[in-house]
Amino acid sequence: MKDKRLRHAGAVLLCSLLLAILAACSSENANDGGLPANKPSNETIEPAENSAGEPAAAAYSVDEQPGKVYYEIFVRSFYDTNGDGIGDLNGVTAKLDYLKELGIGGIWLMPINASPSYHGYDTTDYYAVNPEYGTLDDLKKLLEEAHKRDIKIIMDLVVNHTSKEHHWFKEALADENSPYRSWYTFAKPDEKVRADGAVGGDPWHNFGSLNYLGVFWEGMPDLNFDEPKVREEMIKIGQYWLEQGLDGFRLDAAKHIYGDFASTASTPEIQAKNKAWWQEFRTGMAQVKPDAYLIGEVWDSLTVIAPYFDQALNSAFHFDLAGRLLSAADKEQDADLAFSLGRAYGVYEKSSGGNFVDAPFLSNHDQNRVMTVLNGNLGHAKMAAAMLLTLPGTPYLYYGEELGMKGAKPDEYIREPMPWYASPGGGEGQTTWEKPRYNSDPGTVSVEAQTQDEQSMLNHYRELIKWRNEEAALRDGGIAEFKLTPANPKLSVYVRAVADERVLVVHNLSGEQQTTDLQPSEVFGSFKELARATGSGAKLEGGKLTLPPYSTVILK
Repeated sequence: MKDKRLRHAGAVLLCSLLLAILAACSSENANDGGLPANKPSNETIEPAENSAGEPAAAAYSVDEQPGKVYYEIFVRSFYDTNGDGIGDLNGVTAKLDYLKELGIGGIWLMPINASPSYHGYDTTDYYAVNPEYGTLDDLKKLLEEAHKRDIKIIMDLVVNHTSKEHHWFKEALADENSPYRSWYTFAKPDEKVRADGAVGGDPWHNFGSLNYLGVFWEGMPDLNFDEPKVREEMIKIGQYWLEQGLDGFRLDAAKHIYGDFASTASTPEIQAKNKAWWQEFRTGMAQVKPDAYLIGEVWDSLTVIAPYFDQALNSAFHFDLAGRLLSAADKEQDADLAFSLGRAYGVYEKSSGGNFVDAPFLSNHDQNRVMTVLNGNLGHAKMAAAMLLTLPGTPYLYYGEELGMKGAKPDEYIREPMPWYASPGGGEGQTTWEKPRYNSDPGTVSVEAQTQDEQSMLNHYRELIKWRNEEAALRDGGIAEFKLTPANPKLSVYVRAVADERVLVVHNLSGEQQTTDLQPSEVFGSFKELARATGSGAKLEGGKLTLPPYSTVILK
């Protein structure tokens, strides 16, 4: 299988009735996170003919965008194989078939390095597996079994800061002549420093006669990337894990390598330094694995995210889109996704020269869970999932969202144990490290309970991911606008297209039946076949489409 990075063609097609922007992302010499490749790129499709021999659609250009669905796992909460109540790497291996059945093509492991905290984002040894999760051999077994199932695995790599328990920091504190002293940033109590932390609060923390910089927390002292040896070591660490068989990394706090202070974080100088570091890191990873997949946490505007796609990251999480999808589902209002994504991809295109991949998602380990945000409304949650899984790029799914798990901050309660069994007593492998606050009814929210229910959230996710995996246009295609006449704000409608196929996606975001006339598009022609539908009751007769409440259809 040949990997390639996704590239946005941005093909603008002017015709009398439609402006179509095919947003895609593909290039031959880069990476798409282990997604299907060998696709024709930037092909022009000539006009089709209808039954009367007349042109049914204008020619359009396609730059195909392969994509799989990635699944984020907090190992501690997932599945326990040694009976200590804490999930482990062998537990992830044990549930690979569950993930394969769900349709997952990639896994993001939250931190698995040695750490004194429950979450692992403060590392004490970058070369060690957290012993609560298992051993390096356990990780290698997981990688081997996942790759047998065509599932890629990336892991969190936290390079912005270490734990204050890391021996580098301890030695730096203990001896001003330590070679590690320059690996961190220190200031004397009377030294004038900026105190406007980029994530809020004073980022300086006291230790004896010194203050040290730690933007996120006193237990996480920031590394000093102006020190060449820090950069060298972080590249060495990344190379080590790629050599063990990992397929890439999710890069934590990617915009805070140099962005420590609110007053300077968005300046061109700081942004340029962040970009230069990730370009250096990319070059180092390519020496070991040319197709290593790098996705960054850059929680910011499009203009801040875009520079990271210039010979640095493959992808960055689309935080703005997550909010747009949840709002659309909650308000039952069309989010005009094709138009907004076209604008975003245009910004990314200018910075990257086409080398980027979008990463849509609904929630993650830092955000309240979808079902909580949507106030427990199952219909709304299903529509949010339907929109997510019919968009371009590499969608990310947070563990348990396929069950409709609830959760709200503090963080521990958005990282509750994955409920596998319908019985309150659980069963083999059920993690128990934390008592659930929001997911205490496994009779309705568990894998066992929902597997048997055809209308469950779990089976909804399985169906949508199956569509995506089977339909080339959904899995690999760009996105384009499709205008309804008259407009219906309760319907979200867009075209997904690859070189030899185009489909029309229609979501009824409302709790009421909706009917609309589908007029032929001068770019894409007519859509006459109702190919797929969630549930029953959808009809396409004489160009008139009827959709039941909270439903999605795919037309060809």
